[in-house]
Amino acid sequence: MSLQTDILSKAATQARGLAIDAVHACNSGHLGLPLGCAEMGAVLFGHALQLNPDEPKWLNRDRFVLSAGHGSMFLYSWLHLAGFELPLEQIKNFRQLHSATPGHPESFMTPGVECTTGPLGQGVGNSVGLAMSGKMLAAHFNTDEHKIIDNHVVCLLGDGCMQEGVAREASAFAGHAGLDNLILIYDANEVTLDDMAKETQGEDTVKIYEALGFDAVKIDGHDMEAFLKAFEKAKADDNGRPKIIVAKTEIGRGIPEIAGTQKAHGEGGAKFAEEARKGLGLPDTHFYVGEDVRVYFSEHKKQLVQQYQEWQKTYTAWREANPDKADLLDDMAASNRPTAEALLEAIPEFDADKKLATRAAGGEVLQPLSDRLPYLVTGSADLFGSTKNYLKNKGDFKPSNWLGRNIKFGIREHAMGAIVNGLGYDGFFLASGSTFLTFSDYMRGSLRLAALSHLPIFHIFTHDSVGVGEDGPTHQPVEITSSLRMIPNMDVIRPADPEETAAAFAAACARPDGPTSLILSRQGVPTLSDIPAETRRQGTLKGGYIAVKESSKLETIIIATGSELQHAVAAAKQLGGGVRVVSMPSTERFDRQSEDYRNEVLPLECRKRIAIEAGVPGLWYKYVGLEGKVIGINRFGMSAPGPKVMEELGITTDAVVEAAQSL
Repeated sequence: MSLQTDILSKAATQARGLAIDAVHACNSGHLGLPLGCAEMGAVLFGHALQLNPDEPKWLNRDRFVLSAGHGSMFLYSWLHLAGFELPLEQIKNFRQLHSATPGHPESFMTPGVECTTGPLGQGVGNSVGLAMSGKMLAAHFNTDEHKIIDNHVVCLLGDGCMQEGVAREASAFAGHAGLDNLILIYDANEVTLDDMAKETQGEDTVKIYEALGFDAVKIDGHDMEAFLKAFEKAKADDNGRPKIIVAKTEIGRGIPEIAGTQKAHGEGGAKFAEEARKGLGLPDTHFYVGEDVRVYFSEHKKQLVQQYQEWQKTYTAWREANPDKADLLDDMAASNRPTAEALLEAIPEFDADKKLATRAAGGEVLQPLSDRLPYLVTGSADLFGSTKNYLKNKGDFKPSNWLGRNIKFGIREHAMGAIVNGLGYDGFFLASGSTFLTFSDYMRGSLRLAALSHLPIFHIFTHDSVGVGEDGPTHQPVEITSSLRMIPNMDVIRPADPEETAAAFAAACARPDGPTSLILSRQGVPTLSDIPAETRRQGTLKGGYIAVKESSKLETIIIATGSELQHAVAAAKQLGGGVRVVSMPSTERFDRQSEDYRNEVLPLECRKRIAIEAGVPGLWYKYVGLEGKVIGINRFGMSAPGPKVMEELGITTDAVVEAAQSL
């Protein structure tokens, strides 16, 4: 079907009007991109994208990601016009309390929004993850008889995204990985917030992306025919190269007073709303959509639904012919995954006399979990040999093996975080990444968005404390575990020994509603076999538990986490029968337990409490109170053998004993 430019031009004008009216109504928002990209929006949502607005999570849809999330009214306008469940009333409530049109797109708020975007560049990384998911899904489920996965990931980004390092990292990975189902659309309006983009960038984007392994083309973003030609070519070329369309646009087009300048980036044009509406030929009615535009999109939606129904016939036949594959696809939904208790049954108990770093224990735990969960994939930022999370005999993800379940991200931590999020947004593969804990700060933005978006992903952060030793303070993350605990909806689990590690991984794999950070040691820790393995496992799932129960009247509680639990247990033996040791691998999971359980573990009447962790102490006062003591580290570490550093900084059994005796 040929492109109906006349009606789509009208739609572009009216989409501009919706953006102007929405931003003017709340005096807040970003007009530049919605106005500048209106023609491309009309082509995408009115002609080119493979969608079904009535089934926004359709397996074989094209995924559209607005990386430049500040331009959210672009997405909301086109989702509304295309027939998604986003009524005009929600457009009128742009940026208002409890509306489905928040200031930046949120994946869990609005039908048709694939990813939570706004922090610039993140959507590019998310799109790479979505494209990886598409390749893996096709490899798993397409057959010679039935092709049920045949779609693309389309990402609209701007100059701000292009300048962020995460986008360049993710693009380099995508080019090297040959993700030819990825199409980037670069809104090259040559403007950033402060000034014209030439003041801060001067590179040739086409040449850069060709060097990264992309096919690149430059077009006029207001020429609908030229854009469609470039887009259809990008879709058709399955040549092992992702695509980028560099679209030259005029930011804020439709408001002459600010068009083409940095003033168009934000809401600066809203004060010219009435003049702009007249200049665009819009009637006096605000939030206007003409009947002819409504009819066009209604008819287009019928065509999309018909294409979906044809696909459904193929899908039904595929399910009947491939019941095992169909069962696997169903099992991949986060809500259908096994419980942590069920996963623990697949993990053998560890040798009671074994001394093992929790990173090494984690590597052992992942092997049976990867057998139990065939959709578990894991990656590392060039550290598989240290983070120990390589899945044996599961292959590497690459063009010659899209079924490979080990992802070599290279030294690209931030991209790894955003890409793992993209896999999480797609909702099929249980994705994880890994690096040293100290480098998790490089991926902080991605971690925060994972928690905000309730993504069921996890990360493996090793080398967790000053116990790293000789590498010194640059690699000794004294503050980072606590900083991760401060992210809402982020579970942080720092296990003390191999059995707690087994439960930590099971908990991370089973969690359906948010991310988990696993904090693991470089140095060996003893297996605390005096505590039954089942107690350690089940207690870790609860976040905190009684590791050593007092044998006489309760006088003192020692709370410990990670490699410091051994010191708490040893101190209790010296202090006598009135001491209880509580292992607290995850404060978040513990705080979600019932009040009765929490009071059972930490009785309110016992105020003599001590906590020990080889990190900053502040958060532990929540559990010990002002009357208690926290043994921690309020400074950066030092370069020396790990045990020497621990001793020098007071993370010892003796320090616990002295603290208890001083209370």
